[in-house]
Amino acid sequence: MLAVYCITLGLLLSGASNSSLAQGAKPAADWSLNATVIGACSCPMFCQCYFNTKPAAHAGHEGHDGVEHFCRANLAHKINKGHYGAVNLDSLKFWLAEDLGEDFSQMNRDWLEITFEPAATKQQREAITAILSHIYPAKWKSFTVADDSAVSWQANKDRAEARLAGGTKGEIVLNRYPGMTDSPIIITNLKYFSAPRNDGFILMPNEVEAYRAGSKPFEFKGTNGFMITIDISSSDVK
Repeated sequence: MLAVYCITLGLLLSGASNSSLAQGAKPAADWSLNATVIGACSCPMFCQCYFNTKPAAHAGHEGHDGVEHFCRANLAHKINKGHYGAVNLDSLKFWLAEDLGEDFSQMNRDWLEITFEPAATKQQREAITAILSHIYPAKWKSFTVADDSAVSWQANKDRAEARLAGGTKGEIVLNRYPGMTDSPIIITNLKYFSAPRNDGFILMPNEVEAYRAGSKPFEFKGTNGFMITIDISSSDVK
């Protein structure tokens, strides 16, 4: 069963109203995170959310003029190297499913669900959520912690795959966008949320991006997808 909270992501285990990632838990004396994200969303390639305050319009849904604006995304994270004080975060994986809503100009977003691997300790979960409060600073109408599930994650320059509970709860399958060479097309000099450093968005449209858990499942095919490695540390947010 899903555990539903309306809380600050950085304060995962305590209650507060108006969920806001920007009000994260007090940082440890020193922390850092370098992670690679396999991501996909419902927007056309490339997601306009990085350039606008509204996601793409989708026809055939309830809303103004017969369209609805939303960005429903899956973000499978693999931590390459990280720590939070003495807590080691190397090699941990976790899954974010979200909908940015129809207008996030005021950093207000619709809903977010996070799934940890069963092996993640309480201290590691608290560390990850505290760090995420600096990467994804926003206020969420709904924040949910899902039951633990295995996260499979594999990628190369041509293809990336991530699955939650073997694909029964979530799935992302991406293929490299063809360019002029056999190397991936990469968008550089574009910020990933509030992470101060990244190695560029590797363009990889999705075969499928699906979230099959919770009360708001979705599935899209042929829409936006990318891989990116992000880097952030406590010295960046002091």
